[in-house]
Amino acid sequence: MAVSCNLQTSLSHISIFPSTTKRQPIFRCRASLPTIVTTEPDLVFTSVKSFAPATVANLGPGFDFLGAAVDGLGDFVSLRVDSSVRPGHVSISEISGSSKLSPNPFFNCAGIAAIATMKMLNIRSVGLSLKLEKGLPLGSGLGSSAASAAAAAVAVNELFGGILGADQLVLAGLESEAKVSGYHADNIGPAIMGGFVLIKSYQPLELKPLIFPENKQLFFVLVSPEFEAPTKKMRAALPTEIGMLHHVWNCSQAGALVASVLEGDVEGLGKALSSDKIVEPKRAPLIPGMEGVKKAAIAAGAFGCTISGAGPTAVAVTDDEERGKVIGDAMVKAFMKEGNLKSVAMVKRLDRVGARLIDSVPR
Repeated sequence: MAVSCNLQTSLSHISIFPSTTKRQPIFRCRASLPTIVTTEPDLVFTSVKSFAPATVANLGPGFDFLGAAVDGLGDFVSLRVDSSVRPGHVSISEISGSSKLSPNPFFNCAGIAAIATMKMLNIRSVGLSLKLEKGLPLGSGLGSSAASAAAAAVAVNELFGGILGADQLVLAGLESEAKVSGYHADNIGPAIMGGFVLIKSYQPLELKPLIFPENKQLFFVLVSPEFEAPTKKMRAALPTEIGMLHHVWNCSQAGALVASVLEGDVEGLGKALSSDKIVEPKRAPLIPGMEGVKKAAIAAGAFGCTISGAGPTAVAVTDDEERGKVIGDAMVKAFMKEGNLKSVAMVKRLDRVGARLIDSVPR
């Protein structure tokens, strides 16, 4: 099915405001999103392939405002000019890795983001065909929808010379997130930008990269059970009101987590990661064995452990890869013992790059 990219959107325009260092810009969203490029750009490639990484959102006390990209896991999008697709339209020709996703671009994360990016670039003279390769399971808590959206936005942008910056690409991906899993940028931000990302504000949208020191070691231990935790269902479990004591506690721990990221203090990061008193206590009981898994991770030497995003994946942190494997084994055993769930453990580094082009065919 082909869908026109002449799509009305309620998203806002992001402009970049410099922070105290050039490496840490703040992305601010203000006015209604227009077509950013007034003259349609020339094609640079006839086809491209892009990749976008998995992400860990929330990071314990940072519900909806902190996230990080994970190396070595993610989704791929292949995009090509297709004369059989009407000019100004995008068609999804193939989806692999999942049988549950719609090929209708209006109901597909990659399709929505591609349409939004085409609109920004004012693409009207060619039609595009998109192939989505899912490397992330749905409802896993690893930013599956954001990875698809980020890869699609980057693919469209690179096809026409990479005119749009990370700020506009986050907007394109956020349109997809808003329609599929809710208006939250803690997955799409790091999926596009890489590294750790702080969402300073939603109205207006302000995103700030948090630079983890390159000379420090950080490993995510990701354990995914055979259990699906849809984001909308897990969000419905959250409290509508919170007490002042828990509010103050979570704010202090989120601040401690940000400081630990900037200092490269993995032990401090883990301690803050484990400290959520608002969201995790409501979600953990919905994931069989999660509370026992957290205890097992810390007993095995993890600096901290929490739910990745909406779950069911559990994430622990350490500064040693071999210790990470031991921690992962302990968590897998705990999921089976406490929750009667089979699970798979992976030890991954921080992805510092974000969504990127990995292959192309020149025009």
